[in-house]
Amino acid sequence: MMPAARESLLDAAYMALLRRPWSAVRMVDVAAAAGVSRQTLYNEFGSKDGLARALVRREVDGYLAGVERALAAPGDIGERLASAAEWTVSAARENVLVRAVLTGCWSESLPSPSLAAVPSGSAVPAQRRADGPLPSPADLVGLVRDRAVAAVAVPGIGKSDAADLVRACEVVVRLSLSCVTAPPGEGGVAELVRAALPRQVR
Repeated sequence: MMPAARESLLDAAYMALLRRPWSAVRMVDVAAAAGVSRQTLYNEFGSKDGLARALVRREVDGYLAGVERALAAPGDIGERLASAAEWTVSAARENVLVRAVLTGCWSESLPSPSLAAVPSGSAVPAQRRADGPLPSPADLVGLVRDRAVAAVAVPGIGKSDAADLVRACEVVVRLSLSCVTAPPGEGGVAELVRAALPRQVR
């Protein structure tokens, strides 16, 4: 199947999820919305659980791509980390699956695929990847922290400064996650991030 057709199926599944609980989403309806046969949908994802895993994987990948875009934007370290934090809060507010993955809180209306890898006999490389382990909230903290450190570290940074940078990046990630569950007040997440950063990292 062409990647565009796979994306169409995932788009259709996500739109169906926004309209009804995942338990009420029917594979035949997802296939029809994407303009393919139900057999094509099963050939690509194997099962409804396979579709759910692929959908969660795609939303996580999209969130992480947004983190990388925010970290690559012009600005000083504080501005770039604040931008990544703002993206985290925004993505979680707008995408129910991103919010669930970031917080570990899966409502009954959402799919709840196991985070552990599942056996995969799929010939589809993208599906084999989706059948691998899905990230837990702790995994995502580490992934985002490591991306932040790699994006903002300067060549030749000393060991002590590098350790401070790692801690600062983890604080920013955890602070942004706290803002997902308890939205910040006036000034928003960017102001909180600025206040939390050590002076030598700003």
